[in-house]
Amino acid sequence: MAEAKKMMESPEFKKQMKEFENSKEFKEAVKKTKKMMEDPQTAARMEAQVEHMVQRGQNEMKKGARNTMTDVMQAMNDPAIMQEAVKMMKDPKFAEQMRAMQNDPEMRKYMQAMQEMMADPAARSQFEQLSSSMKAQL
Repeated sequence: MAEAKKMMESPEFKKQMKEFENSKEFKEAVKKTKKMMEDPQTAARMEAQVEHMVQRGQNEMKKGARNTMTDVMQAMNDPAIMQEAVKMMKDPKFAEQMRAMQNDPEMRKYMQAMQEMMADPAARSQFEQLSSSMKAQL
């Protein structure tokens, strides 16, 4: 997301978008879309399609976050990775970075995925074991 934001703020991208907005093709597409949206059935169908796409995208993001958290929990079973994680947790700079990341909307997806995973007793048990192991090493 940060890369996309940086790209959209670049003068070159803004120039390209301005040229695109002024193009004959874009103006014709806007007119065509406005005309289509005047038909209530077409407008309802398009709205339903957009809602479906948004829902599907959100589900895929949740699935990706859930898979990432599962991978992290599995990786933590490796003693070398656990040791490295403990080392990082002891570093004040890392703790500061983690606090800053908690405010990042991208990180919130992973936190939400983790909360959903905790509804599963097996995942909750695995997480509690990892947490206990890490606390013992801290």
